Amino acid sequence: MTTTTTELRSVIVEREISYPPEKIWRALTQPHLIAEWLMNNDFAPVVDHSFKFTADWGSVDCQVQTVEPNRTLAYSWDAMGLESTVTWTLTPSASGTHLRMEQAGFRRDQEQAYQGAKIGWRHFFASLEQVVARID
Repeated sequence: MTTTTTELRSVIVEREISYPPEKIWRALTQPHLIAEWLMNNDFAPVVDHSFKFTADWGSVDCQVQTVEPNRTLAYSWDAMGLESTVTWTLTPSASGTHLRMEQAGFRRDQEQAYQGAKIGWRHFFASLEQVVARID
């Protein structure tokens, strides 16, 4: 069996968070809250809205693809040759919310970006949980 170099990989992070989906949704969609846990941005939860995440290392070009309030949020994530999609899925659970993030679209030759995303999203999730715990 042969594998092709066009085979794409995903980074998936999942957590049980002890807050309702509505509260987590706010941290995922309000620009001032996103800036606290991810990056500065000009995000708006509107399909086809183009926005940027900016950090000291550069920026990420994004476009909103899916908005289902308190359930699903997806946007393209294009930076430094990586063309990917980030999808957030919020599912109510007994303890609050099951939050799943998948960044899909890493080519086999993008090992550094793939490994960086695996580490980075774990840190972002920890920061996200702290922001969600703080907001009313």
